[in-house]
Amino acid sequence: MADMQDALMISAMGMRAQGERTRVISENIANAGTAALTADSEPYSRKVITFKNELDREDGIRKVKVENITDDRREDFPLKFMPDHPGADAAGYVKMPNVNMLIELNDMREAQRSYEANLGMIEQSRTMMFRTIDMLR
Repeated sequence: MADMQDALMISAMGMRAQGERTRVISENIANAGTAALTADSEPYSRKVITFKNELDREDGIRKVKVENITDDRREDFPLKFMPDHPGADAAGYVKMPNVNMLIELNDMREAQRSYEANLGMIEQSRTMMFRTIDMLR
C-alpha cells in the first residue's frame, strides 16, 4: 500500500510542476505583444522554468520540484517598425518580446500531456487501491 501512496505522491508533485509550467507559458503568451514602453527600455522577456529532482528524506522518494523561473536571454528582442509607438527608437523600431508563439504552443502541449500522464497514474493507483480493498472484504 505504501508503494501506491508513493506513486500517488510522485504523480501529484509532477502535476503541480506541470501546472506551474503551464502558468509560466500562459504568462509568455499573454505578454507576446507587449512592446518596450520607451526607446531605452526592454520589452517583456520570455520566462523559462527549470525543474529539479529532489529526494524527500522523510518519504524516501524522489519528487520533481520547480528549481527556478528565469528570463530567457538566449535570443535578442526582435525589432518591429512602428514609428508612431512611444517606445520607438530614432529609426522608428520598437523592441518586441522574445516570445515565439510556435515554441510556446508546443511547450504548452507537452506540459498538458505530462500533466495528463501524471493524472492517469493517479487514476490507475486509485483504481488498484479500491480493487485491493474490495478483494479484502
